[in-house]
Amino acid sequence: MKDNITFIDLFAGIGGMRLGFESIGAKCVFTSEWDAYAQKTYRANFPGSEIAGDITKVGLDEIPDHDVLLAGFPCQPFSLAGVSKKNSLGRAHGFLDAAQGTLFFDVARIVDAKRPRAFLLENVRNLVSHDKGRTFRVIRETLEDLGYHLHHRIIDGRCFVPQHRERIFIAGFREPVGFEWGETPAARPALREILMDEPVPEKYVLSDKLWNYLQAYAEKHRAKGNGFGCSVFGPDDTARTLSARYFKDGSEILIGRGEGKNPRRLTPRECARLMGYPDSFQIPVSDTRAYKQFGNSVVVPLIRHAARLMKPWIFAEGQEPRGQIRLFG
Repeated sequence: MKDNITFIDLFAGIGGMRLGFESIGAKCVFTSEWDAYAQKTYRANFPGSEIAGDITKVGLDEIPDHDVLLAGFPCQPFSLAGVSKKNSLGRAHGFLDAAQGTLFFDVARIVDAKRPRAFLLENVRNLVSHDKGRTFRVIRETLEDLGYHLHHRIIDGRCFVPQHRERIFIAGFREPVGFEWGETPAARPALREILMDEPVPEKYVLSDKLWNYLQAYAEKHRAKGNGFGCSVFGPDDTARTLSARYFKDGSEILIGRGEGKNPRRLTPRECARLMGYPDSFQIPVSDTRAYKQFGNSVVVPLIRHAARLMKPWIFAEGQEPRGQIRLFG
């Protein structure tokens, strides 16, 4: 089995998927990320990286051949109106029409043209049920029409970091292989493993005004039987999912500071740790941008786990040279 795996990093964000695959010795040969602030963080941590911007404007001839395609693409609705397997130009063309205009289309057109040995896609758990299941059906059948064998699993990041973070992972292989997701680690990390020593800077402690507002808001919804409100956690707990809106008030993950003291937000460094980034990972942007970036990122040790599971099958026996199946042009 070869070890010199190459990969491309699409919708790269700040490089969480790249870190996971570099841990198995793989080499990144192309990166695409449109957000300028994410690019800044990416370049700070992967010096010398050339980053293509909007993937919808990148030509196929600009993308090098690669063994693995990585993509945490945004979830968008697909329209199946008027698309029929019987009256379209063919099954593949029908699904091509359904995917056109979405960012998944760009993943599919690259897979179609470059025929990587494997890919790993990551998305929110709700992708499976999005638009009454139509979105996931288009994705699954498009990739299968391209000749790939899929293995998907919803995995909770709490096995790797101290937060509940369920995401769907789709591993695809050009040939039928014996890949299995298997069981995730039994470990259940606690928040104490990522928290900084107190005291943290005062700016992360909630003001009386904000803390009173959040408590009143939570109480109002509790009275109505709703589950909305703020959540305060201790060092032995597992947090809720860190979201990109964390910069607004931090209400989904507040850290208790003892009786009579207002809780505090996580610091950006703690958010990085909560996503499994090493302390050597540089944060060259403002707190607001950092919160958004980590809230949109992947759980790095989970990607590392996926990379290790996939590695034996990327160059497995029976993997044929790049085939001639073409659906997009």
